[in-house]
Amino acid sequence: MSLESTTALVQEKAAQADSLGGSIKFAFTGGEGVVVIDSSNQVSNDDVAADCTVNLDKAVFDAILSGEENAIGAFMGGKMQVEGDMGLAMKLQSLF
Repeated sequence: MSLESTTALVQEKAAQADSLGGSIKFAFTGGEGVVVIDSSNQVSNDDVAADCTVNLDKAVFDAILSGEENAIGAFMGGKMQVEGDMGLAMKLQSLF
């Protein structure tokens, strides 16, 4: 899935969810870009500072979005690393 398609899907899901109460950045390994959800659930590809940064492969993120991969399972399996506000990271399951 292209970065644009991924971003559009995240925006669709974020628009349906309650505010996360902070900002989360998904930083894709290999320089494939970023997806940022701000405190008002607006999504962008701007590489800005965030309260929580999740580092992972874009293919893993796309699998989470499609339901093929569980976010908690990916975290426990070491497929993603979380920096910053772990409480925000725990709210990700409500988005996906």
